[in-house]
Amino acid sequence: MTDADPLYNDWIHQQLRVQPDRLALYDLSADQRFTWSEFNARIDALAHRLTAEQIGAGDRVAYLGLNSSDVVEMFYATIRIGAVYVPLNFRLTPPELSFIIGDCTPSAVLFDRAFEAVINEIDASVLPPFLIDTALDGSESGYEKALIWDQSAVAPAAANAETLSMIMYSSGTTGKPKGVMYTRRMMLASALNLLQPSEVSPNTRVLNVMPLFHIGGMQFVLMAVKFGIPQLMMRSFDPGAMLGAINDPDLAITNIGGVPAMWNAMSLMPNIKDIDFSRLRVAATGAESVPEPMLKEWQARGIHLQEVYGMTETSGVVCMAQKSDLPEHMGYAGHALPYGEVKVMKSETEEALPGELGEIWMRGASVTPGYWSRPDATAEAFVGDWLKSGDIGRRDETGRLSVEDRITDMYISGGENVYPAEVESVLMAHPDIREIAIIGVPDAKWGEVGCAVVATISGDPLSVEAIHQRCEGNLARFKWPQQVVQTEALPRNSTGKVQKFVLRQEYT
Repeated sequence: MTDADPLYNDWIHQQLRVQPDRLALYDLSADQRFTWSEFNARIDALAHRLTAEQIGAGDRVAYLGLNSSDVVEMFYATIRIGAVYVPLNFRLTPPELSFIIGDCTPSAVLFDRAFEAVINEIDASVLPPFLIDTALDGSESGYEKALIWDQSAVAPAAANAETLSMIMYSSGTTGKPKGVMYTRRMMLASALNLLQPSEVSPNTRVLNVMPLFHIGGMQFVLMAVKFGIPQLMMRSFDPGAMLGAINDPDLAITNIGGVPAMWNAMSLMPNIKDIDFSRLRVAATGAESVPEPMLKEWQARGIHLQEVYGMTETSGVVCMAQKSDLPEHMGYAGHALPYGEVKVMKSETEEALPGELGEIWMRGASVTPGYWSRPDATAEAFVGDWLKSGDIGRRDETGRLSVEDRITDMYISGGENVYPAEVESVLMAHPDIREIAIIGVPDAKWGEVGCAVVATISGDPLSVEAIHQRCEGNLARFKWPQQVVQTEALPRNSTGKVQKFVLRQEYT
């Protein structure tokens, strides 16, 4: 039996004691508002429905769909009964989702009704019998029916620092997704890490448009609930809608975050000059390299974009640039936040000096204990209690981190990690492909996109359309290469390994 620790107990109940009638959640897309008391009642009702299906401590509950206030309720109802929440990436294909569901074996899958066709294409042998649909807007659905099951109070399951509460899947370099395990300790550290750089105060209002299957979105959820901050949500990112929300004085949004592609999309909107950014206090960006011209463009509007650095394995941000760093130290992701440590290693035994390049390593309360059912992957990722990031960086004399490159071949397109081995595996099934290598190349809209360097059997070039036909139904669209280059043979070293650095030098 788990020994309870009040520090890791139910955060919703903590807010009920001090502000039961104040705004907790505002779903802008559905125009639904919930006070902390109303929010808690819906969580209790869903918790009752889950326990009626014999779902309890340690069982997994998965969700597939867009953002909404429902998703936040699902998360907190799941952990209230001691179960483990598993957010699913709605951009993945049915075969990819089938692998993840088969790996984590959830006892329930809740899903956005808009993705019912996807659910129907998932391998039936891995789906649990208990499925609940939601319309995300409060209209009639299995989810809303579940909320009238039993509305009495539910006592939170006992929890301590090491209680497993979430599994968030992050693809590995082999292309097979790995489930990053989240404990209550990590969740608390994740929220606390944002307290100071997010300038949290009673007037803070967070606009969350990042997908909640990413830690970028979930970290905002954790921070908002832990500190009792009103959280405003949208189904997904829309540049016009986001600018409209920022411009609305009644919403009074103070904090937002987004990948560089989001900030770029907003800057291209024709009404950008008419937007009042004066209420915005914190504007964060990360998940991929941030072009300096973009930073300067937003600075000219009075917005200092604060670069962040972190991973799924570190429960989000572990470094964040402070406003006091800017603009002098533009391009740096700042110092390590309180609940994590960062160092740069030239090798597994030698730490880099200030200014020297090396691999970024991290440890601390915000770092995962490992991967779900993958002790091999866990052992490979850690040296002692230090997590190896696979990213190359350097630190200045004060410890301020600059992320320079990635050791692995992974690239980031629109904030999504793309692993070439997975794409190559799918495309090698094409009957005319002899060998293929995928590399990331710069793209003005998405940051990076895939470039397929192909040697064909026939010697005839392949079109982008032919590549996309092979990707259809097998890979999420953000993984599809957008460029194709013909070659006679891929460059290889003496052991036969493809030299992707040679390809990058030639084609980027």
